[in-house]
Amino acid sequence: MGALLRRGDVLCLEGDLGSGKTTFVQGLAQGWGSVDAVTSPTFVLVNQYRRLDGGLMHHLDAYRLESAAEAVDLDLDAMLNEGVLVVEWADRITEVLPAENLVVRFSWVNEEQRSLLFLPIGESYKKMLDEFKRMAFGG
Repeated sequence: MGALLRRGDVLCLEGDLGSGKTTFVQGLAQGWGSVDAVTSPTFVLVNQYRRLDGGLMHHLDAYRLESAAEAVDLDLDAMLNEGVLVVEWADRITEVLPAENLVVRFSWVNEEQRSLLFLPIGESYKKMLDEFKRMAFGG
């Protein structure tokens, strides 16, 4: 999926603590071509990852934010304009995120497995998900 991401794309990750959001971002960034290691931004709020071609991925963790306004104060607009934005705990700041995005909901199956539900909101995200399915599963 990471290979399909373009500047301005927004992924909204939702799920309980330990459900795999940061692990997902590690794989996403690898597929996107990040040259930086991915770590949880829980305490720093935003991590930035780079690609050799100058592309940027912003990894925001909204868990510790008191309000959606705090996300705006982190210069959310610049993050959206500069590159890809991946938001953990996105449901806490929905009102300041673009209306069109790709929601990924994580849930526990068991200690070793998680279920991911992809919800594309907007035509470009439906096309992205169709291409991801084609790349991952063929057809």
